[in-house]
Amino acid sequence: MLLRMSTLLLRTLREEPAEAEVPSHRLLLRAGYIRRAAPGGYTWLPLGKLVLDRVAAVVRAEMEAIGAQEVSFPALLPREPYETTNRWTDYGDDIFTLKDRRGADYLLAPTHEEMFTLLVQDMTSSYRDFPLLLFQIQTKYRDEARPRAGLLRGREFLMKDAYSFSLTDDALAATYAEVRRAYQRTFARLGLEHTIVSAVSGAMGGSASEEFLAASEVGEDTFVGCTSCSYAANTEAVITPAPVPVSRELEHLSVHDTPDTPTIASLVDLANARALDGRADWTAADTLKNVVVTVHRPGAEDELLVIGVPGDREVDMKRLDAALAPATATLFDDFAARPDLVKGYIGPQGIKVRYLADPRVAPGTAWLTGANEPGRHAINVVAGRDFTVDGTIEAAEVRAGDQCPACDGGSLTIRRGIEIAHIFQLGRRYTEAFQVDVLGVDGKPVRPTMGSYGIGVSRAVAAIAEQHHDERGLLWPDEVAPADVHIVAAGKDGQIEAALSLGAALREAGVRVLVDDRPNVSPGVKFTDAELIGIPRSVVVGRRLADGFAEFRDRRTGAREEVPITDIPRVITSALG
Repeated sequence: MLLRMSTLLLRTLREEPAEAEVPSHRLLLRAGYIRRAAPGGYTWLPLGKLVLDRVAAVVRAEMEAIGAQEVSFPALLPREPYETTNRWTDYGDDIFTLKDRRGADYLLAPTHEEMFTLLVQDMTSSYRDFPLLLFQIQTKYRDEARPRAGLLRGREFLMKDAYSFSLTDDALAATYAEVRRAYQRTFARLGLEHTIVSAVSGAMGGSASEEFLAASEVGEDTFVGCTSCSYAANTEAVITPAPVPVSRELEHLSVHDTPDTPTIASLVDLANARALDGRADWTAADTLKNVVVTVHRPGAEDELLVIGVPGDREVDMKRLDAALAPATATLFDDFAARPDLVKGYIGPQGIKVRYLADPRVAPGTAWLTGANEPGRHAINVVAGRDFTVDGTIEAAEVRAGDQCPACDGGSLTIRRGIEIAHIFQLGRRYTEAFQVDVLGVDGKPVRPTMGSYGIGVSRAVAAIAEQHHDERGLLWPDEVAPADVHIVAAGKDGQIEAALSLGAALREAGVRVLVDDRPNVSPGVKFTDAELIGIPRSVVVGRRLADGFAEFRDRRTGAREEVPITDIPRVITSALG
């Protein structure tokens, strides 16, 4: 491959794009890899398409290496299979739906579990056909309410999704482990520093679920790690250790006037000032905060729900949505319509709304909380004695320093990351929905169990850009760079011709080459563009051409070396290994 910048569809930008919020978005736009086509949708320009295809090639190679077979489904899918699994409703507003000219309903595929399952039902009949691992690399669609951050949160994206079909749970676990290892090799080749964390399954369903998160300060996912053990989890999947039950005599509930204390901070200040219950050491952790939310279930009426958490914690809406999936929740604010729910003074005792509490609100724990009357709070409100929860829920924020749920003595640290892959042990949810049975070894019907394994291919491009850039531009790893070497012709005294001749020689040696042969462009602009574009190695054909030399530069280390131009092919091929 030899690309000439004089004819390449490329336009670099000097100014920061106003809409770009994160480094990957800013640099991919400035360096001419992508252009915005619509909210949440991007055109891949020639350099960008080369990088995207290189990432896809690595993903494909590692899947094929473990025996996966590639297929390709349409993106426009009929409603009926998604009705069978209830996901037409469960996805709610997150999917694009449309009608054809005959009025039939279709959707633009967000994922393809249903179609893979139907294909296997159609084309297998016996235990001899299993285990089976299929994959595709295809465009997916999600109707993001707030697309942002360029390729990191779009409405259209390229994804590799794979599905395994096994006849036993042990066989599923073995395939899951094999794909997991293949993913680790994939991301090592792509140069992505990542952490594997426990996750929630959401609308996908299933049991075991893990995410691969690329470390990045701009990542929308937060995850925890333990200071003492190997525990790691997305914050949405963190399990809160319940407190050790304490056996003690507790005073009866008593109600106190607490005017002008609608917040936890004001309540704690008053409780200490008055020495309520003979104490002057009240803290927010002694109070019980009760948050009213409206739960929205696709295809069903909204429901009010009260969430109880210790007063030193906030309700994390992402954790709440994960716990309620496929339902979602929003904060309730129409208190005038519900006079039984006294804003700022809600307590769990006696309310007529479903009540779910944090695991810390365990039986026997006593709290300072609202008395369900304006300007009044109650103390010694004991869980299990004065109120009963309808269930526990993981909805409170997770904080650095929290106790590790997997070991004694460990505490949690919190980091941010970009989700680049998600793997699930789906089980039989989809084969049950479609009644998929095959003939077993003993002649009896067997229902296959499934695994699901996704990689965000276009998202991986952005994640690589986030991890591999500096103040001057991109710094692509070798496996994904759009070219192996960038030849810059300074532009005088036959330098462009010499650069093109060198590029042709390198192409003959199997090297992928980008040549900046633009006439009437200053060397300074060419050097700036080379750094912005981020190809790992460059060769400058400049002032020492007359002496038979060119300058070899390593973009990642900054090293520069004068090399006889006749030796450049050897130097480049040696550097490429």
